[in-house]
Amino acid sequence: MDREHVRNFCVIAHIDHGKSTLADRFLELTHTISQREMHDQVLDDMDLERERGITIKAHPVRMMYEARDGATYELNLIDTPGHVDFTYEVSRSLAACEGALLVIDAAQGVEAQTIANLHLAMERGLTIIPVINKTDLPSADVAGVTRQIEEIIGMGAEHVLTCSAKNGDGVQAILEAVVERIPPPIAATSEELKALIFDCQFNAYRGAVSYVRVVSGRMARGMTIRMMSHGKTFDVTEVGVFRPAMTPVEALDAGDVGYMIAGIKDAVDVRIGDTITDDARPAPEPLPGFKDAQPMVFSGLYPIEASDYEQLKDALERLRLNDPSFTYEPESSVALGFGFRCGFLGLLHLEIVFARIEREFGIPTISTNPSVIYRVLKTDGEVVEIENPIHWPDPAVIDTVEEPYILAYVIVPSEHIGAVMQLGLDRRGECIDTESLDARRVTLSFEFPLNEIIVDFYDKLKSVTRGYGSLDWEFLEYRVGDMVRVDILLNGEPVDAFSMIVQRERADFRSRQIVKKLKEVIPRQQFRVAIQAAIGARIIARETVSALRKDVTAKCYGGDITRKRKLWEKQKAGKKRMKQIGSVQLPQSAFVEVLKAE
Repeated sequence: MDREHVRNFCVIAHIDHGKSTLADRFLELTHTISQREMHDQVLDDMDLERERGITIKAHPVRMMYEARDGATYELNLIDTPGHVDFTYEVSRSLAACEGALLVIDAAQGVEAQTIANLHLAMERGLTIIPVINKTDLPSADVAGVTRQIEEIIGMGAEHVLTCSAKNGDGVQAILEAVVERIPPPIAATSEELKALIFDCQFNAYRGAVSYVRVVSGRMARGMTIRMMSHGKTFDVTEVGVFRPAMTPVEALDAGDVGYMIAGIKDAVDVRIGDTITDDARPAPEPLPGFKDAQPMVFSGLYPIEASDYEQLKDALERLRLNDPSFTYEPESSVALGFGFRCGFLGLLHLEIVFARIEREFGIPTISTNPSVIYRVLKTDGEVVEIENPIHWPDPAVIDTVEEPYILAYVIVPSEHIGAVMQLGLDRRGECIDTESLDARRVTLSFEFPLNEIIVDFYDKLKSVTRGYGSLDWEFLEYRVGDMVRVDILLNGEPVDAFSMIVQRERADFRSRQIVKKLKEVIPRQQFRVAIQAAIGARIIARETVSALRKDVTAKCYGGDITRKRKLWEKQKAGKKRMKQIGSVQLPQSAFVEVLKAE
């Protein structure tokens, strides 16, 4: 198709503002799929996305739209995630587009991730079309949200579109605006093939399927391509587009968004952000790539069955191909055996990856306490980065410890300011700025230690604000903190999977939480089990699981008391001997319950 009739755009918004529902209406209006195939959230094809009602992966689709001017346009849409943990996914999608629809809930208004996604789009120079969705709701405040857009985004009311994605009102006008406002792809300055890989997935039979945006040149079936990052060459077996299922075509021209299959069986040969070029006529230099995503949260992942280790390694490699913001490396634990240390962008990202491993690959796993990266300055001047508590140096050689801080933007209704302030203080946060968005809502800016918000801060925020609070954050800097490693001991033996790094002031409180929770979940043994928390050699918390007791004197009736005493002493000696040679049976649920300890 003529480049002037091609439009590449994506849909960005805060979580649950109606991106996927709006995409459904686009598919209906453009007759991309039949009414028989239509169902809610067509592009959200993962079970997890449907269950949670969120978009996890970006989903591209090509639509053919006949505009009011009589011309037919090729619209390449990418539906993006909205949660703060998947910002990296959004940034990759933006690189393949010239414009973006910024969708805002008419009842919720502008929220934290709305602003974050807007800034990402503006940094890339994309044309922004603000859309107010859910205007059919009784609580919709279109005038108020329009004022927010004018004040925060700086766009006049005449540029704002309104719609109800649920019943289809106003959706046609949005497609017309896409055609009129979003520019066509920029003409290529050269004829050499340059295609950007913005996403990828792995197919067990066909190998890596690369999602590409062709910037210049032409990619056709049968040609030999070269990956510019490592120089390896492959023969293209298929190119195609998303309608929304993968549909083969003869070639992808400059400006097109589609997919490419070249029989790539090794996942490490495909890198998100890499440039594909023609091996016969290679481009002189690659396209500007992406910034590497830096994992912020780390957790150990271990197979429940030791025999599943190789399958788990395979599964992680395929997920890494599909999600480059996820990292992993092998590690071992005395309690859990061989596993992997995994890095994530946030806790929801962690939950989704673990759930995908169990569902898509059928491998049951156990995870350890999430942690962040700490910088430790030793007395000899060496600086080491610690992401696993097991590698924490001896306190005698530690000079200072630095922990990561973030700048968090919390948007809440005015009546919940007090509760959110208290929540922030409880998590060692400092409120540095307060700004009114309108008469009903304010933005609170906090500086938080990252380890205080990775577990359940978002859930607590939603709870204290009755679901109306929203959160976005960005990395700020490393600051000196008084951090210590707490070890959990069972009968004097440390369990490395339970080790954690906490602030010294909170170590006692956190330790008492965990030993109480472990007392509830560890079953009674034939001997008494001491559960202790220690900092170095100092015990700071203890609970005891009492032993199972058999009534050895049940067969005695009448007679001298010395008979019973003799049996009791024999039982006591046997339990003491058992304790010396026995090991504590630790259920799998114990590792999960420690994460939930309040």
